[in-house]
Amino acid sequence: MPAAPSSYPRAVLFDLLTALLDSWTVWNTAAGSESAGRAWRAEYLRLTYGCGRYEPYEQLVRQAARACHLPDSAPAALEAGWHTLPPWSGARELLLALRPHCKLAVVTNCSQRLGHQAAALLGIEWDAVVTSEEAGYYKPDPHAYRMALDRLEVEPGGAAFVAGSGYDLFGTSRVGLRTYWHNRVGLALPQGAPEPELQSPTLDAALPWLRAFGAAPY
Repeated sequence: MPAAPSSYPRAVLFDLLTALLDSWTVWNTAAGSESAGRAWRAEYLRLTYGCGRYEPYEQLVRQAARACHLPDSAPAALEAGWHTLPPWSGARELLLALRPHCKLAVVTNCSQRLGHQAAALLGIEWDAVVTSEEAGYYKPDPHAYRMALDRLEVEPGGAAFVAGSGYDLFGTSRVGLRTYWHNRVGLALPQGAPEPELQSPTLDAALPWLRAFGAAPY
């Protein structure tokens, strides 16, 4: 029986710091332990998702560190280790497989400087890299997703999103982006968030999902 024809989306948008790169390890190292890193990261996320309009990323990272009683050396160590952010297994392979078929973009809660630096670690030619600083808002506000779609000249119905955080689901659902949640560290779905179309602890199922994008949703 012949295989079903491929039907990729016109564009695939990615969360950067949790869907493609293992930023958890770098935060934990900078904090001194996994528990301290998780608490610091949770406080930082609370601040970003609460403020909506962009406030300097580095400032919020420092504010979260102080709230968690971490020394000033922790944010400095995080930035010093930024160039070591490792890709998750399968991330580069997925991007290379999609490159001939789709436009590729990053939508990340980060400063412009650090966002573009991190995006370059994947070794792929991006069609758009949109940071919260450029959009003027932190995700899950729709501005950043829409800015990426506008730059790509693609309508939401012709694009997919690969999330690393469950909070992205609030934004992608508002914009109309079908979403795959790469839930690498086994986080709970945030209260009130819509379910993703597909959820997995790895990126292994992302390519088959995207290859069948034009078929009926999972």
